Amino acid sequence: MLLLTFFQSKFTRLSPASPEEFTSASRNVKPGLICCGIVSAATWSATLLQSSTAAYTFGVSGPWWYGVGGTAQLGFFTMVAAKIKMNANGAHTFLEIVKVRFGTSAHILFTFYGLLCNLIVCGSLLLGGAATVNALTGVNIDAACLLLPVGIAVYVVFGGLRATFVCDWSHTLILFIIIYLFLFNTFGTSSIIGSTSAMYDLLVDAARVTPVPGNQDGSYLTMKSNQGLVFGAAVFMGGFSGVFCDQGYWQRAIASAPESTTKAYMLGGISWFSVPWAFASCLGLAARALVSNPLFPTYPEPLSASQTSAGLAAPAAAAVLMGKGGAAAILVVVFMAVTSAASAELIAVSSIFSYDVYRTYWNKNATGEEIVRISHYTIAVWSVWMGAWSVILHRVNIDLGWLFYVQGVILAPAVIPIGLTITWSKLNRVALFAGTFSGFACGMSAWIVGCLKIYGQINIPNLALPYSAVCSELASVLVSGVVTIGISLAYPANYDFEGTRAMTLIDPVHPEIPQDLEKRKVVLKRESENIPPSSDASTELPAVQINAGASPEELRRVFRRAMWPSVILAVIVVVVVPFPMFLSHYVFSHTFFRFWIACTMIWVLCAGIFCIILPIWESRADISTIIVGCLAYLRSKDSESSKKTEESMIMM
Repeated sequence: MLLLTFFQSKFTRLSPASPEEFTSASRNVKPGLICCGIVSAATWSATLLQSSTAAYTFGVSGPWWYGVGGTAQLGFFTMVAAKIKMNANGAHTFLEIVKVRFGTSAHILFTFYGLLCNLIVCGSLLLGGAATVNALTGVNIDAACLLLPVGIAVYVVFGGLRATFVCDWSHTLILFIIIYLFLFNTFGTSSIIGSTSAMYDLLVDAARVTPVPGNQDGSYLTMKSNQGLVFGAAVFMGGFSGVFCDQGYWQRAIASAPESTTKAYMLGGISWFSVPWAFASCLGLAARALVSNPLFPTYPEPLSASQTSAGLAAPAAAAVLMGKGGAAAILVVVFMAVTSAASAELIAVSSIFSYDVYRTYWNKNATGEEIVRISHYTIAVWSVWMGAWSVILHRVNIDLGWLFYVQGVILAPAVIPIGLTITWSKLNRVALFAGTFSGFACGMSAWIVGCLKIYGQINIPNLALPYSAVCSELASVLVSGVVTIGISLAYPANYDFEGTRAMTLIDPVHPEIPQDLEKRKVVLKRESENIPPSSDASTELPAVQINAGASPEELRRVFRRAMWPSVILAVIVVVVVPFPMFLSHYVFSHTFFRFWIACTMIWVLCAGIFCIILPIWESRADISTIIVGCLAYLRSKDSESSKKTEESMIMM
């Protein structure tokens, strides 16, 4: 990675020494690499481990609902990403947009939520990864938590956001190869399972021994799962908070080329769905099917509650199916998930501290060099802190499962106000605060009361159970949404987004572009209303700078293209596929289960094409430039060496 960063700096016009390149990848990343980055950043250790736990616990419904919990949100975020290009193409973080539109108090409030989201995500990543490393190798969990972030910080500091994209591609390549390996081994070559029919029979036997409460006939082969539906609701609500409050997702929207934002996010959402669905349908179901196998780690007992919550179903199944090779593959894929997602979080946190703390409140005239230096400092400090934070969580008995459910409880009140800030002109300042605080108050109350009424006792484990989490998340989102939208409709702000559109880059591509905010507003207003340019050249602003090559009308078309596919995708995965099977109480037959697994295989194979082959094809010109530059550099070095040799021979 460090070598690639060096080649990029030497043989292309892009350098991570520029703040725009370091934090935003110069805003020209192609859709294939953005798609790959979205899949990689969204594939936490929880994606692999918790989805497998859901399959182990609820059956076939678990992987589907986990996939819904990320794909639907990414679909909706596609519209938000298009709006960023329309209304705030000069922003570096979503918090800068909040600051320009609603002022300092709103900025401080949502900076708190943004950093809190980063803390929760970092804790989930490291606790899940450390628990897996401990289970498979015996390495101390605290040591694993402290050591994992160190290597990640090194390449992030040197390469910036583009380095994380390139690293995302290599990680995603390994991720899909290992998923293919497990799928074809489990359902094809394994002597322990080896076919969909054998898996089906083992799951039928498992339902006789350990039926699932709330599932049709106690079966693991049905979408009619009451617990699975509640799990899906918790993942769905938590997924919105994990996407909309995480600067890492906004960072990729900012980095993408405007005309390809919609394509990138739609491909990313569709591709990511295949990861938990395929991985958990393989290893999660295999873990449940193999509990009765003498090779199973806890045979003849199933995994304990603590082992299940820590996400150890997938490692257990992998060890049985492929021995030490399976354990090693799980270690590699979890390590890839941790490093890739953690690198995105490090860039996100560094952007918040450099732009929303240092540049906003400490040094308003910070230069590009100073921004990059603060980003480096932040990455170094945060990499140490995230390890220490994970150790603290582990010491107080908080694990991956607890953070997974509680994430939505804590962050849900901010989701709708943040989303509407960039997309809705009628949102006003009072509604923003009232919606966030009322959602928080009602969510906390519902969390405590729901836990007490449903489980009979308030304690740390019960607060992270699905029903407790869903009670809080539903109350937070509904109250926050009703209050925010209601007040805004009663007293609409009718904001014109001129202020956010006039936000400037730190290192503008064209030095002649006026950095004066009022002049930029005049130019942007004229352009948005199709008013011919004035004769005053001092107020002219090249369109390439404002929209990075896209006109306002083109950006509006991008938003319209984003809206309908996003809604259709959400309706299909949330309603059309699962609910007919849920309401009909359908239990899978041999044939339908074979069809279900075939669909997962086809989907994940297509996702691999989008994430692995498409980025290479789109970047073929840049790759050839670097290769040609390297060859020319080597030839020049050889020529210099030959010349020095000849001179030394003449001197002799």
